[in-house]
Amino acid sequence: MKKFLLPIVLLSALLPALSGCGKYDYSAHISEAKTDLFLAETEEFSVSLSCVRREKPYVADGIPCPMSTVAEIVLSDCTNPDAAEYSVYVTGGGKEWGGVMSFRNSRGDYFYSQSVNAFPEGSVSLRIEWGEETREITATSVKNSDTITADQAIDYAVNAEKETIANMTQNGAFGGEFYVRLLRRDKNYYYVGIIDTSGKTVSLLLDGESGEVLARRAPE
Repeated sequence: MKKFLLPIVLLSALLPALSGCGKYDYSAHISEAKTDLFLAETEEFSVSLSCVRREKPYVADGIPCPMSTVAEIVLSDCTNPDAAEYSVYVTGGGKEWGGVMSFRNSRGDYFYSQSVNAFPEGSVSLRIEWGEETREITATSVKNSDTITADQAIDYAVNAEKETIANMTQNGAFGGEFYVRLLRRDKNYYYVGIIDTSGKTVSLLLDGESGEVLARRAPE
């Protein structure tokens, strides 16, 4: 009886792993993921902090590379045009970090980025400095309990672009990469870019809660 039961026990233990083998792990092909977005607004400026995992080197070539984690802070809609420069500091979490922001002529805003070991959750405390002025503000995540994850956004995109994915798959292996970015306008959205090895990109705009594809753009 024991000899008969042992194979059954072993098979039962393997079933969860075997059932998972049938689903391809497209998350392994993500080359950029903006997984959270924190926003704050005052009468003087707007501030956003994005949590980003991005490949290095960052090239849209359909080939994923090792990822790094970066916090990117943007200050815009400034009402202080005479400010020589702005500095931003993240003050929560027990360890302060930050520095001088760079002005981006092409966008008319100020930008700062830094590699981090972990991303904030829920909210983040910031200090903005310019000249002799200082402002302490709290930026809050745009995510709520109904917001899908970046990995889920990829799943919705793959399901919607079955033909595109099939054309980029050979011998059971997917030959491409994904960009996925959480966006905020009137509500939450996800941008998903599906990129082949020639750099051609199919771009999708997804509802941030239902995963429904709202817009699509593909190379001609």
